Amino acid sequence: MRLPELSYHRPTSVSQACALAASLGDGARFLAGGTELLTELKRGRTEVRHLVSLTGIPALGRIRRDGDLMRIGGLATLEAVARSDEIREVYPVLAEAAAWIGCLQIREQATIGGNFCGAVPCADTPPAGLVGGARVKIAGPGGERALPAEEFFVGPRQTVLGTGDVLTEVLIPVPEAGFGAAYERFALRRGMAVAVASVAAGVRLSGGTIAAARLALGAVAPVPLLATAAAAELVGQPPSAGVFARAADAAAAEAKPICDVRGSEEYRRSVVRVLTRRALERALVRAEGGGA
Repeated sequence: MRLPELSYHRPTSVSQACALAASLGDGARFLAGGTELLTELKRGRTEVRHLVSLTGIPALGRIRRDGDLMRIGGLATLEAVARSDEIREVYPVLAEAAAWIGCLQIREQATIGGNFCGAVPCADTPPAGLVGGARVKIAGPGGERALPAEEFFVGPRQTVLGTGDVLTEVLIPVPEAGFGAAYERFALRRGMAVAVASVAAGVRLSGGTIAAARLALGAVAPVPLLATAAAAELVGQPPSAGVFARAADAAAAEAKPICDVRGSEEYRRSVVRVLTRRALERALVRAEGGGA
């Protein structure tokens, strides 16, 4: 497989990158790690005449804590996210989700911005971000804006990004005391395999009850899905196996799975039920231990 003929551009600032991509129009794509885009180009599945590389903007790769906010640059590699001491201390569930993706060679090249912008339903980092209230920061020809991560995805491989828009940061609030989160996924084999289903759970304890909860499902809906009815089963309840089972049943009902070679709709709902209980149990341990 060979790359088609195309033009390669390497701007040195975000504003320059956005302006260039906007001027080039629909025939241009931003290039971050390239682990998916370059493969798609070689296979002839994507028509692109211009690649606008973001590698000339090193600031996009920064990971830092800014007061009560974790700022993760869109160009931060998945391995950097998985190994970041700050992320592992403040919001370890995101580091764990990143570590599930591919192999070391892929994670050293692939980026968290690419994992979000690819908008693949089975992507691992978006559900982990959603349960922590993640927001995405977007730069474009019209300036900068930020929005909740759950509003970023509009369909399979579709996001709100317009021509010339680029995801510059994933923003995650530092969790409140008593918060814990966990990520569970199931694939058909160990090693490099996409998820058949995945669940991220986040709970905050106060006075022996669940004061707040969020559940996000992956690979079982067109987009990373916040299971709001399932989360409502948890809020105000003391954590117990029965409460978690009811939430798991609600999550399975909220899922919108497809039927394909990796599993039927019924099978995926069953997996969601199991993963939800497991994720909630681990999130509870973290919440009780005082760590995210």
